[in-house]
Amino acid sequence: MLENYNIDRQKIYANGYSGGGETLSLVMERCPELFAAVLHVSSVWDGELRPLVESRTPVYFVIGEDDEYYGSSRVTETFWQIVAMYKEEGLSAAEIAELAVLDVKDEAYFTRAGASNQHGGGGLVAFDGEIMGWLFAK
Repeated sequence: MLENYNIDRQKIYANGYSGGGETLSLVMERCPELFAAVLHVSSVWDGELRPLVESRTPVYFVIGEDDEYYGSSRVTETFWQIVAMYKEEGLSAAEIAELAVLDVKDEAYFTRAGASNQHGGGGLVAFDGEIMGWLFAK
């Protein structure tokens, strides 16, 4: 597609929600350099983290604090593993904050929008100007 269509290679983004987030993590294990940034929603990370860190591809993790399907602890652990890897490479806290964001939403985020649960409510992020602004600013 990159060879046959007028695509700005600097503006290719990926988003994975729920099982799609698991798939996204596997894609990022294989070709993270393809993407300007990724949005990982209501999911867990199954892929290897080293390729993501080596490519310096920004990733935004967002999940409900009490996500009924995944919970929030696994993605929180993944985020802190990434932070530790960047620290090992000598990146500053400010540099790391540009590359990895963890956004654990509380119950109020979902109830304000009328979502009946946190996992299904993950779709709300598509309408969240702050989150989408972060993604498209990369």
